[in-house]
Amino acid sequence: MTTQFEASSSSSSSSSSSPSATIQSWTYHVFLSFRGEDTRNTFTGHLHSNLVQKGIKTFIDDGLPRGEEISSALFKAIEESKISVIVFSENYASSKWCLEELAKIIQCKESKNQMVYPVFYKVDPSDVRKQCGSFGQALAHHDNSKVVGWKTALTKAGNLSGWHISQGGHESEFIHKIVAEISQQVLNFTYLNGDKYLVGIESRFKHMEELLCVGESDVRMIGIWGIGGIGKTTIAKAVYNLISRKFEGSCFLENVRERSMKYGGLQKLQKFILSKTLRLKEVEVNSLDEGSTMIKERLSHKRVLLILDDVNDLDQLKNLVRKCNWFGPSSRIIITTRDQSLLRRHDVNQIYEVEKLSHHEALQLFNFNAFKGKGHMGDYVELIDYAEGLPLVVEDMGSYLHGRSIDTWKDALEVYKRNPKLRHFLKLSYDSLEPLIKEIFLHIACFFKGENKNYVMDILAGCDLPKLGIEILIEKSLISITETNGIHRIWMHGMLEEMGKEIVCQESLEPGERSRLWLYKDVSHVFMHNTGTNKVKGIMVKKGMPDQQIPLNSEIFLKLKCLEILIISDDIFSGDCVDYLPNKLILLDWVACPLQYFPSNFYPEKIIVLKMNFTLMSPRRALETGFQRKMSRICTSPQIMQNLKSLNLGNCDAVTTLSDFSKFPNSEELKIR
Repeated sequence: MTTQFEASSSSSSSSSSSPSATIQSWTYHVFLSFRGEDTRNTFTGHLHSNLVQKGIKTFIDDGLPRGEEISSALFKAIEESKISVIVFSENYASSKWCLEELAKIIQCKESKNQMVYPVFYKVDPSDVRKQCGSFGQALAHHDNSKVVGWKTALTKAGNLSGWHISQGGHESEFIHKIVAEISQQVLNFTYLNGDKYLVGIESRFKHMEELLCVGESDVRMIGIWGIGGIGKTTIAKAVYNLISRKFEGSCFLENVRERSMKYGGLQKLQKFILSKTLRLKEVEVNSLDEGSTMIKERLSHKRVLLILDDVNDLDQLKNLVRKCNWFGPSSRIIITTRDQSLLRRHDVNQIYEVEKLSHHEALQLFNFNAFKGKGHMGDYVELIDYAEGLPLVVEDMGSYLHGRSIDTWKDALEVYKRNPKLRHFLKLSYDSLEPLIKEIFLHIACFFKGENKNYVMDILAGCDLPKLGIEILIEKSLISITETNGIHRIWMHGMLEEMGKEIVCQESLEPGERSRLWLYKDVSHVFMHNTGTNKVKGIMVKKGMPDQQIPLNSEIFLKLKCLEILIISDDIFSGDCVDYLPNKLILLDWVACPLQYFPSNFYPEKIIVLKMNFTLMSPRRALETGFQRKMSRICTSPQIMQNLKSLNLGNCDAVTTLSDFSKFPNSEELKIR
């Protein structure tokens, strides 16, 4: 008769794994260990044929000559096999070769997460476990220092779940069952990362391991959160590879964002979850409500692992994994997303924020993709710095440059930066933003990367943009906050900064028709050709051109009536007067300002920051006759500068008095030098 039995309660099952095992792909699905003289032409031969017919890549030694020492090729085959099947027959233990294979298999089970199935072919499992009967007799004839290790391996293998076929058992039925089981394992636990070269995955998995606590009886939802391209999917796949066999059912639901957008997409995803976790070929779901009910009813008593990859909408979570009580005890639900707010709104409180690659890790990944692991990296560090630790960019850029002459790399890199596929991938998060939040993103990309968070939030508020937008962008992984010397600054990945600026450039071929200007050539064009329009909201020039200045004239700002941000950080203007400055200015930061005085019609009611450093060449009467005269006019109106928080004036040592600060109720900083 044929029976399948379970391991004793004190032992590990064949599918157990070390949670910190090394991530790797497999060359073979199955390695067959057997005593050739006993079963090669009978049971094992038939088992091998059936496995191959099912498309299962199976290693069999095909009658290799036996020597005193086991072949290194066999050891390598064991290491690279996902599943090992050990056919214990009467004379198995009489072969040193078989025992060496067995010891190696047990070692790989413990160190490489390999699955092991023992088959007790016409032998008593207890003889294997306790080394009795033919197994005890065979071991007694081995005069070898390895015997103790072989006995340990036999005990461990004998305690694993497997199959027992006794004398007179129906072998074809037995073969059918074991092939069905292995087929199911190969089908449901395919290595998800394929041949992907993984860097730093062990340390990242350890963070996930601490959140997952696999084996605990509670049901947990865990989020993996980070910017696009940071490696969320790669980490989720690694977790799936390592722990999925510990669950009664598992499902990796990839590209939820994209797949749910199609007609009937969420229903199809519900069907996919049910089909994979229940191992059913056909599942009928006629509506979202029916699908939700089916998931709850069919999975509420089943220990499952579900991974929802790239979630971007709360409805996806509500229809696929609404509550923990939809799933059986010890289930684990993992959600990857760029949007932290989705996790918070779905009460997912355990969140792993994926860290970017370290410099060393990025070098490793770039080296593998650009040189296939054989290159010298010393001269090319600046290339990977462009990626700022994003694995997707490091990997993609390395592959793009692979095979190209190093002399052409700089030009090739410039072409790569305009890669539309990469830009589209990064732009997905931007496209999901509300219009006002998009405005904040573009302001930061063009003007405020690296600036003090509180300072930026004040400017945004003055522009009638919600301060909450900063938190939303953080939740969407589009910006982050770094701390330097106690100051919290806004950080944006360089690729996102470039993407934001590209979005602005695509608004119009004419710079004066764009919302923001930051390149000197564009600013110069607008002022020199008087092409500015009301569409321009901000202008920033960090550095001008040597021996080139833009001549000021009375109407140079006249067409820029909606200008809110003006940042000039270099001496780019010649002349000393204008007849108009935009009254909608929120931020006026002008280094080397040549103006003698402000225009008489300049009433910046909403201005928050006024920072001007006058040129040494301009007369000291700039503020005495201009700003101070103007200041008295400003102070007579309660509407003027009531939002001003920071007044910072440089090269103004001639000024001795400023009157009536009661008109500046929000002022926090005053500097006059």
